[in-house]
Amino acid sequence: MTRDLSSEIDVLKKQMADLQQLVHRFMFERNTTGNLNSPETTPNESGIPDNDSSSVFYSGHVRLNGQGFRWEPQQRLMDQLLELNSEKAAKVLAALGNKQRLDILRSVLNEPLSGSELVDRLNMGTTGQLYHHLKALIGADLLVQEHGGRYAFPNHRCLPFLLLLAAVSDLLETSDYLDMMETRNNAGLYFGTTQSFDAHHLLWAVVENSLIEHQAGFCSDVDLFLHDDGGVTVTDNGRGIPVSALPSTNISNVQSTLTDINRFSSSAPFQVPGAEKGITIAVVNALSQKLTVEIRRDGKIYRQEYRHGIPQSGLLTVGISNDTGTSVTFKPDPELFGTGFERTKLDQRKNELLAAYPNLSITFHD
Repeated sequence: MTRDLSSEIDVLKKQMADLQQLVHRFMFERNTTGNLNSPETTPNESGIPDNDSSSVFYSGHVRLNGQGFRWEPQQRLMDQLLELNSEKAAKVLAALGNKQRLDILRSVLNEPLSGSELVDRLNMGTTGQLYHHLKALIGADLLVQEHGGRYAFPNHRCLPFLLLLAAVSDLLETSDYLDMMETRNNAGLYFGTTQSFDAHHLLWAVVENSLIEHQAGFCSDVDLFLHDDGGVTVTDNGRGIPVSALPSTNISNVQSTLTDINRFSSSAPFQVPGAEKGITIAVVNALSQKLTVEIRRDGKIYRQEYRHGIPQSGLLTVGISNDTGTSVTFKPDPELFGTGFERTKLDQRKNELLAAYPNLSITFHD
């Protein structure tokens, strides 16, 4: 008898497809209604059930302490998430929001550690403060003490904790935005006064970045363009702000430079006499109604726009250029700065800078 191998293979393929569909259906229906015959949870082509309820599905696998752990797909209905007890949820987030407690949990996640090892690894100095946190974490079922005195992470808490870290990693930039709002609310710390903020100080802070490039030997020309809407553009021919992503994040160096208030706070390039804090480019961004940065480096032109310090897009590649440099266009927030730029003050500062940096070209354009 002659076998039709082609037809047999087609039959096997169909059987495998039917089996795969049954597996998908079983997995999702088991985690929703528990009814294997429910028509409302039949998966579509993407494997997600077709129903009227919004849900979050999650699963995971990880290898910890030499052991492999796998969590089957689970579901949380949107209504359940939105109806969580706010007070209890806040307590959990507050407990994990303590930096030292978070460092303890992250340290013991991969390997059990003793109290002395935690003190050395986290540079706590004394054990008293450590044991205060350990007691709280054990009481919250976020930590267990094994035989031999070492502390470890409870296996059944690993996935929720890792999911929380994953979610936080997608929200890291919001901490910068909160800091920027605090900067707006406490602008007087950067000007030495609680009223009559001088917009010229923002301009000189931006120019200071070009001066730093000049001192490093990478910038010879700075041009300033005054705009009718009260804004100004500062452009130089330096190296251009780095555009690569920061380690372990999807945030570019450009965005971090323009939104991380604390990144250069200890060495702020411009200090207003009598002010408590120096003005960085991130402070300028926070106190501007709008700001656009354009970078020329690596043969390309990159651009990103901000409103009140919040990015309105990612870092976009908008052109090709063999030039290098950075251009910053910003408009001081009218709610904070009542008056615009005065040509007399600009010319005076220009002459001071030319005297201090004779090899630098500074040009104003109305």
